[in-house]
Amino acid sequence: MKKFRFALALALTAFVPQGFAQDVQPIDGIAAIVDEDVILQSELDRAVRNITTQYGDRADQLPPVPVLRRQVLERLILVQLQTARAKSTGVRVGEEEIDAALAAIARQNNLTPDQLRQQLAADGLSFSEFRASLSDELAIQRLRQRFAQSSIVVSDGEVDAALANQASGTQYQLANILVALPNGATPEQIATAQDKIDGIKALLDRGEMDFQAAAVRYSDGPNALEGGDLGWRSADEIPSAFTNVVGGMQAGQVIGPVRGPSGFQLLQLRDMRDAAGSGASQNVTQYQASHILVRGDDAAAKARIDALRARVGAGEDFAAVARDGSDDTVTSGQGGDLGWFVHEAFGPQFGDQVSALQDGEVSAPFRSQAGWHIVQRTGTRQTDVGAENRRNQMREMIGQRKLEDEWNRFLREMRSEAYIDIRPAAGVAGVTDGS
Repeated sequence: MKKFRFALALALTAFVPQGFAQDVQPIDGIAAIVDEDVILQSELDRAVRNITTQYGDRADQLPPVPVLRRQVLERLILVQLQTARAKSTGVRVGEEEIDAALAAIARQNNLTPDQLRQQLAADGLSFSEFRASLSDELAIQRLRQRFAQSSIVVSDGEVDAALANQASGTQYQLANILVALPNGATPEQIATAQDKIDGIKALLDRGEMDFQAAAVRYSDGPNALEGGDLGWRSADEIPSAFTNVVGGMQAGQVIGPVRGPSGFQLLQLRDMRDAAGSGASQNVTQYQASHILVRGDDAAAKARIDALRARVGAGEDFAAVARDGSDDTVTSGQGGDLGWFVHEAFGPQFGDQVSALQDGEVSAPFRSQAGWHIVQRTGTRQTDVGAENRRNQMREMIGQRKLEDEWNRFLREMRSEAYIDIRPAAGVAGVTDGS
C-alpha cells in the first residue's frame, strides 16, 4: 500500500483509520465502547495489521500481540475522544478546507488530485472514507489550536529570559520511554510504575535490548510505536525535567528515570547538530503597496479590472478607485493598502509583479488564484528581521513546550472522564472492562 505523507500537525502516521484497508471485512464484534460511540474489532484488526506491515522484517521489535493491540486501541480511543470533543465544542471543517488538504497531500506525493484519487482506488482505498478521516484530523488539529489559544500564555519576560540563557544553536535528537501514571495515582500504582521503569533501565544497562526496541515494547507514550522518537529539539523545547542535564550528555546516553507530569521517563540523546546562524542578521526587502482585486477569471472580470485600471490611468486616485471597485473586503476600506510585506507574503506571482515596479508605479492587470489584480507600489525598504524572527521562534518554542505538557494532561483527563468499556473481543493486554 502506498503511504501518503500528511502535512498536518496531528496526522496519524502509525495506523490507518477505519476504511483505510485494502479489503473490507464483515464486522465481527465491538472492541471498545467509547462514550456513545464504538470501535469495531475489524477496525482494530486493520490498524494492527498496518503496524505489522510497516515493520516488515523488523516485526521482532514489536511487543507481544496483546500488548500491541492495547497500544493501538489506546490511539483509536484518543482519536475518537478528540473528534467527539471537537464536534461538541462547535469545531466545523468546511469542504474547501478538506479540498485544500487533499491538494496538499497530492503535491507532497508529486501527484495531481486526480492521480491521488486514482492511486487510492488502485490501492483499494475508499476515497470517501479517506476524505472523512482527513476531516476528523483537521477537526482535531483545530481543537488543539483552540486549546493552545485559550490555555497557553508566553510572556515577554519568558522570551527575554530564554534568549538571554540561550548558550548555543545546538539541537538534540531525543527519544523517551514513558511509564504512565493516572491522575491521582495511589502509592501502590506509583510503586508499580517505579518498579517497571527501573526494570526497563536495567535491561538497557545490561545491553539486553536497545532503546528503540524497549520503547516499542514497554513505553506508554503516544510515540511508543515510533521507538520513542521525539525528533530534533532545541534546549527550549526539551521537557523541563531534562533541560539542565541534556547539554552534558553524549550521543547514545540514557538518563533517568525522572518523574514528570505524565509518569516516569527515560530519555535518550540520539544525536546532536549545530543549528548556529539563527542569531545572524537577516536583511530582507519589504514592499509597501496597495491593490485592487476583481474576483473571477471570466471575461466579465477581465473587463471590470481593465475599466478600473483605465480610471487610474486617467488620473483618478488609486485609493479612491480601490474603495469604490475592489472586491477585497479586508483592504478596500483602506484604499487597498496592504502595508509592508516581503516578496512571498501573498504568493510568488504577486511578489514578482510588485518587485518589478518602481515606487509610485501601477501595474497592468494580472491574474492570481484570487482573481484579477492591479497593484500600486508605494515604497521599499531593507529591514533586519533577524531579531524579530528570533523572538517569534523563541516564543513558539516555549509555547510548544508548554502545549505538549498541557495537551497530554488534557488528553489524560478526557480519557479518565470518559466511559470506556474494552470488550474481550479486543484481545488486548493490561486492561479491564469499564473505565
